[in-house]
Amino acid sequence: MERLDERPFPPGEYDVVLVGSGPGGLQTAYSLARTGIPRCAVISRDSAPGGMFQRFPVYQRLISWTKPDAPFERGTREYEWYDHNSLVGDERGHQALVPEFMDRAFDVPARHEMEAALVEFAMRGGVRVRYGCEWLSTRRDDAGFVLGTSDGEYRCRVCVFAIGVTEPWVAPIPGLEAAPHYVAANAPERYQDKSVFIVGKRNSGFELAQGLLPWARRIVLGSPRPVDTAMLAFSPLSIRYLSPYAEHIRGGTGSYVLNAAIERVERHANGYRIHASGTTWEGGLELESDEVIAATGFRGPVRDLPSIGVTMVNDGRMPAQTPYWESISVHGIYFAGNVTQASPGLRKHGATSSSGSVNGFRYNARVLAQHIAEKHFGLRRERRQIAGDEVVPYLLREVAHAPELWTQKGYLARVVVADAAGAFRDDGIVPLADFVDREGGDACAVAVEYDAEGTIIPVVYLRRGGRLAEHSLPPHPLHTFGTDEHRRQLAACLAPLLSRHAKASRV
Repeated sequence: MERLDERPFPPGEYDVVLVGSGPGGLQTAYSLARTGIPRCAVISRDSAPGGMFQRFPVYQRLISWTKPDAPFERGTREYEWYDHNSLVGDERGHQALVPEFMDRAFDVPARHEMEAALVEFAMRGGVRVRYGCEWLSTRRDDAGFVLGTSDGEYRCRVCVFAIGVTEPWVAPIPGLEAAPHYVAANAPERYQDKSVFIVGKRNSGFELAQGLLPWARRIVLGSPRPVDTAMLAFSPLSIRYLSPYAEHIRGGTGSYVLNAAIERVERHANGYRIHASGTTWEGGLELESDEVIAATGFRGPVRDLPSIGVTMVNDGRMPAQTPYWESISVHGIYFAGNVTQASPGLRKHGATSSSGSVNGFRYNARVLAQHIAEKHFGLRRERRQIAGDEVVPYLLREVAHAPELWTQKGYLARVVVADAAGAFRDDGIVPLADFVDREGGDACAVAVEYDAEGTIIPVVYLRRGGRLAEHSLPPHPLHTFGTDEHRRQLAACLAPLLSRHAKASRV
């Protein structure tokens, strides 16, 4: 990696301009550089790689786990399933970098360990970024887009914004604006012997509560919706943050999880008064608390993108996106990193994507880079041919081991396409929502999904003659999906496709 003060990519004309140097920006930049697009510029207002991990999580431990020793060797594709924090590379030396920096005090890395791994990925992978260049404005012209920055103007056909979801968002609760947001929370020891009310019961709320358990006298987490433990498999909420909830269930420990609508927050000389009304119980409450922290979430720092037509969703917090993470309203503007969670996928049985975390959006970035190369620059990657009798074992191996499918359950799929000549081609990893909705020739896709009971199963999608059929394969207690029964059922699902194209290949 060049020295950070060398600053490549001066203002000018480029094919693609990528904004951001957090994990989403680094992964996308790495992948774009390997597509063959001739002129890609990467800019960042930061002074070094890392993005949000230069500051967050505020209490220093991540929620996503990495297993340094696993059934597969570090650096292999299969090992990615056991390492939810490293970015993914095309060379062995670019893989599995987070475990190199972990002290193994926990099964999750510390913030500084994650940051160090990102810096190392950028260095080993040759990810070049113009640091200290802040994106300030956006406009459209006949050739594409013009980005105004602190260094000057960048013109490009395609923009990719890997800007994170890191700008504090405060719920519209009267008086809550007087309380600090999660990002401004004090060090845990500053809350010693105090009562703390945390507004919010998602990751950031429970992270704060977990960090304060050894210090605060009383902790109350409040929000309208209850914690649904039956949905934890589908939820981004980390189980390791649920100690405060467990203490609430046991009772008598000074930790409370309150299902209530917060009506207003009043600041007074000795602290705060919180007015709330029950959502799963009747009545109201007035609580006195020394401290209040708003753990009400974040929004993407989209600057002026809405003014050029970018549609926003989720209370205006994130840009609405297609299955390929393109703005639904301004073609040529794409998003990368954890803001890709706004591309919802199919959401079958309520399951969400993992696109809000590194382990999910690292794969989105790979797919995105290739999609941009093909759609906008005609750089179509080579599709490997697969013999007809290899289709079933190949797809079984994918549902058994593919980290993309296991991490992005029900969101990404492996696709095999059949052509009129009877040949089969590996079409790669694609967004499942796109495969389901698109028109096209005969093809099949496999994904790993949850069923209605939360059991992990393989699912097969077969498109033949313009019609789409869906088949669920049986679960297995050890998630071993390569059994004779799975082979038999998958072969039966694909029989119409395989037999038809076997005949075509003999003609």
